[in-house]
Amino acid sequence: MIDRELLRFPGAAVVLPVLPDGSIVFIRQYRFAVGDTIYELPAGTLEEGEDPAVCAARELTEETGYAARSITRLGGCYTAPGTSDEYIHCFLATGLTAGAQALDQHEEIDVEVVPDPLARRMVLDGTICDAKTVATLALHWLGQVLHPHR
Repeated sequence: MIDRELLRFPGAAVVLPVLPDGSIVFIRQYRFAVGDTIYELPAGTLEEGEDPAVCAARELTEETGYAARSITRLGGCYTAPGTSDEYIHCFLATGLTAGAQALDQHEEIDVEVVPDPLARRMVLDGTICDAKTVATLALHWLGQVLHPHR
């Protein structure tokens, strides 16, 4: 018999905030598990019964200060199916308006705007290495290739 650990999660949402010039709003946050400050997209755990799009909009505002006129679903994925049942819903946020962050007491998050071409290079060179962020960017960029006039 094999002992296994399973982490159960209620689900999550991640949001890709894109400014009118195509630049992407990232957060930089220290992550204890990896011992480093990493680039990520805003994300958070769903509250009980919460619509994933509502969670995405909430996390966007809390973590970056931006509010979005439009939140569009890009897709989703399991974050670590070998150890967890967490499914993360991926969204695109546009029509952004800047505001103040509303961080939880324990959060220390810096906001950084990165031009799209630089973000692509950062994924390729490993600077951006957070799986939910890479997956969401891939869904967005692949969508641009397959549906360039959307």
